[in-house]
Amino acid sequence: MIKVFYKSKGQILTTSDIKELTQNLGFDDVLWIDLYKPEIIENQAVEEFLETTLQSRAQAEEIESSSRYSETDNAIFVNTDFITPSPDAYSEESVSFVICEGVLVTTRQAPLRTITDFQKRMVNSYGLYSTGYHIFMAIMENRVDLDADMIEVMAKEIEKFGRNVNVGAKVDDDFLLDINQMQENTMMVRENIVDKQRIVTAITRSNKFPSDIRPRLDVLVNDISSLLNHTNFNFERLEYLQNTVLGLINLEQNKIMRTLTFVSLLFMPPTLISGIFGMNVELPIANTKFALDDFLIIVFVMIISVVLASFFFRKRRRAKNL
Repeated sequence: MIKVFYKSKGQILTTSDIKELTQNLGFDDVLWIDLYKPEIIENQAVEEFLETTLQSRAQAEEIESSSRYSETDNAIFVNTDFITPSPDAYSEESVSFVICEGVLVTTRQAPLRTITDFQKRMVNSYGLYSTGYHIFMAIMENRVDLDADMIEVMAKEIEKFGRNVNVGAKVDDDFLLDINQMQENTMMVRENIVDKQRIVTAITRSNKFPSDIRPRLDVLVNDISSLLNHTNFNFERLEYLQNTVLGLINLEQNKIMRTLTFVSLLFMPPTLISGIFGMNVELPIANTKFALDDFLIIVFVMIISVVLASFFFRKRRRAKNL
């Protein structure tokens, strides 16, 4: 699907007609061409209009992070990923930007809130978006604002995990897996922000962007740096929380093992006594007329051994605590 934003009589209009783009509009009219899951004929029409070649999705995804910003004599190419949050895990969607003779072209394969929200706002703000450079900057600023909101939501979720640990909520494998998933999301967000930082830094070294955009670039660089600091802090909190949860799980396991060990030690003396009297050898008290009395004596000795062992270990534990 193609959507063309162009200037006409002091306002911004839109069209999805390819013929309108190729036959009636020029570089001075068109501001932005948004390609969402474009068909071959739509790509060809845009390439004919711009007199340049657009990158395919595969080409955009294969480009290394160090080459995500490039320039030619008449065009600027930018490739980046926009994060889409979901209940289970975050996903990244590739977006390609081309700025040619002041006309911006975006190519994407998924609906993105960053772009759809901006399109609604852009139509009513003709004076703010006079060229494709200004539209590109506005999209990047909007994306950074959404990233900030996303990081803030993640910080609240991390704080919620910490409160659950402090109040003694159930800490199990699922809880630990939730923390691990949050770490994966945080790392993805951090890598995505670093990617934008490289792009914006490359733009600051370019001489193609209008001079009135320079102050906005400086502000954007500072905003991205603050987001990186916040993301690093969130990741450190998650590491601390993960270590705390692992420590609590180890303590719980140690309590269980201590109980099992204590029970095993209690039954060692009775096991020894029963083993002695269960041997197939002649014992001093065997074959007497007091066989029942002998049995009761053996049981009594076994009980006494359990009591003595319990008393010994409890006394030893109290002395160790003191």
